[in-house]
Amino acid sequence: MKNLFFKLYLLLIVAVMLTACGNFSAEVENKLDELQNKTGALDSMINKEVDKVLILDSLINGETDKLKKLDSLINKTSSKLDSVAGEKIKRLKLN
Repeated sequence: MKNLFFKLYLLLIVAVMLTACGNFSAEVENKLDELQNKTGALDSMINKEVDKVLILDSLINGETDKLKKLDSLINKTSSKLDSVAGEKIKRLKLN
């Protein structure tokens, strides 16, 4: 009789442990799913921000090219003005 109670008690403990492990496993799986969803959202947000940075970089490069062209135009105009001024100074000196 004592042996029967011990077996029932042991069976009850094993059943409780298996149930607890099953619940813990489901809880861990839920937490992992939640973490995976958050990771996916974070990855998406990072990709959007990287795309914004790439667009901004492209705009900066375009504006840099425009500035280089403008600088070249200013240098050419300055050279022409210097040349015209030099000729006028020569003429004034000759007169």
